[in-house]
Amino acid sequence: MKQKIVLFGYPLSHSISPKFQQAALDHFALDISYSGQPTAPDSLESAIEMLRSEDYLGANVTIPHKESVVELLDDLDTWAKTVGAVNTIVKDGTRLLGHNTDGYGLLKSLEDKAGMDLHGIKVLILGSGGAARAAAFALAKRKTDTLIIANRTIDRAKSLADAMENRVNTVKSISLTDVHKVSKDTDLIINATSIGMQHGPDEGTSPLDSLHINSESLVFDMVYTPSETPLMVEAKNAGAKVLGGLWMLIFQGAAAFEMWTSKPAPINVMYEAGLRALAERDASNET
Repeated sequence: MKQKIVLFGYPLSHSISPKFQQAALDHFALDISYSGQPTAPDSLESAIEMLRSEDYLGANVTIPHKESVVELLDDLDTWAKTVGAVNTIVKDGTRLLGHNTDGYGLLKSLEDKAGMDLHGIKVLILGSGGAARAAAFALAKRKTDTLIIANRTIDRAKSLADAMENRVNTVKSISLTDVHKVSKDTDLIINATSIGMQHGPDEGTSPLDSLHINSESLVFDMVYTPSETPLMVEAKNAGAKVLGGLWMLIFQGAAAFEMWTSKPAPINVMYEAGLRALAERDASNET
C-alpha cells in the first residue's frame, strides 16, 4: 500500500514543498507520495481526522493553520507546546503528534547560511502568527537581546510580546504601520508575514522601503516565492544583506522528513529540487 504525506494550507499555490519532499522520498525509492491539499479553515478538522487512516504517515501544516491545528491533535512535543504552533504532524498508531521545525529551520539558515551571531542583537519580526512565534522563541534560545513584534492587529503582536516577556531582555509590540519608525535601528529584520508572496493578497508589495532599512542589517524574508521578494529588492537597494526563505523551508522540511521516514534527509537533493521549482515558477510568471 502506497503511503501518503500531505501539506495542509490555504491557499497552497505558492508552495514548493511537494516538489522537494517528493524528490527526497524518491531519492530513497520510498513508496510514499507527498502532495498539497488546499484546506480552508472550516475544512481543517475533517482533514486532520483523515490522517488517522492507515495509509497516512503524517503531514505538514502551513498558513493559516499552524496555531489552530494545535487543538485538533492528540499531543505536542515540548517545543511545539512552548511555541504554541505546529508545522509537522507525525502519526504514532492512530495518534497524531504535533511538532514544530520552523525554529530549527530559522536558526540553521541564519547561522549556517548567513553566518549571523544571534546573541545580544536587536530583531524586528514582522507578523505574529505561527512562523513568527517559532522565530521569536528560537531567537530567545540564542539569547537575542531585543525583540520588536509588529503586526497589523496590535493585540496579536502584544500577545506574542507578552509570551516573550521573561525570555529576552527587551520586548515590545507595535503596529505594522509603524515599522518604519524602528526598522533602521535593528540588526535583523524578519518578515514572517505573507506580504510580497506570489498569489497572496499582498503580492508585489513590501512591508518596508529602502529608506527605512539599515545598510548594516540583515533582512530575512521567510517568503520564498518569488525568489527575490519585493522586500529583498528594497533591502538590496539599501545596501543591506539579504536572505530568502528557501533555506529555512528546506531545513524545516528536512527535519520533518527525518521524523516521517527515520532516514537522513538528503539536503542537497531537496535544495536542488527547490531551486528547480522556483526557477520553473519564475519562468512561467515571465511568459
